[in-house]
Amino acid sequence: MTKRVVHVSCIKHKYLDKTEVDLCGLDFIVNQGERIVILGSNGSGKTTLLSHITGLLEPTSGSIEVLNRNPAKNPDLVSQKLGVLFQHVEEQLLGPTVYDDIAFGPRNHGWSKQVIKNKVYEIADVLGIRHLLNKLCHYLSGGEKRKVALAGALVMEPEILVLDEPFVELDPISKKEILQTLNKYNQDKKTAIIVATHQVELVYKLADYVYILNQGEVIDKKTPKEILTNKAIFEKNNLELPHMVQLLYNLKQAGLDIPITFDVDYLSKEIIDQLKLSKKEIT
Repeated sequence: MTKRVVHVSCIKHKYLDKTEVDLCGLDFIVNQGERIVILGSNGSGKTTLLSHITGLLEPTSGSIEVLNRNPAKNPDLVSQKLGVLFQHVEEQLLGPTVYDDIAFGPRNHGWSKQVIKNKVYEIADVLGIRHLLNKLCHYLSGGEKRKVALAGALVMEPEILVLDEPFVELDPISKKEILQTLNKYNQDKKTAIIVATHQVELVYKLADYVYILNQGEVIDKKTPKEILTNKAIFEKNNLELPHMVQLLYNLKQAGLDIPITFDVDYLSKEIIDQLKLSKKEIT
């Protein structure tokens, strides 16, 4: 039987400045081991949803359950079972050095020094940041800080990993490395991954299902293929169509039977084969 790890149903929240945010529409459900991407333009409610899942906010109405409990009332649940990467990573770098920051969670939960050392070195190697362990967090680049914060989120081997715009300030190589790390963690540990982003090109590489948010409403839940092959979804929800997808739509309009996918090697072969076929027909 599939284990449900997150269930959010029509929550409402009022901020201190009296701003009210409703997140209704479809229930937001995540099962164990699922990779979920939340897509939405700025102001759609992505960060508000994640803040409720991680217990930073408590709704004034509606219901939210994380591992069958209210996260806002169970901080130990969040610290032990959830790994979190905030959009502004400076807010969660708590240790003076990189080593101290990654070790912060295990130390708070009473792990032995040797176990902590082994785990910190293991996760630092996974993310390629062992050379940074003695560095001061304050002087790291934006991309390095993001990797350190992710290491701190992964070191406790959480059941759920919550990421808010995790690929900001990362160069293409670092982005690829972190994508591979997240997918491997998901496969090996059965960790559920929830990612909020506006970068649609990530959907194909990091999602089993996609929830679409628009002005505080959970509009739809679809597979990556359903998202990428429906141009109207982008237009309706103020999402920018990835350049590659726009190119593929243009090629289809020009008469090439091209699938909508981000698999570059497969696309290259398809386009070359069809161009060769067209050339033969002309001659």
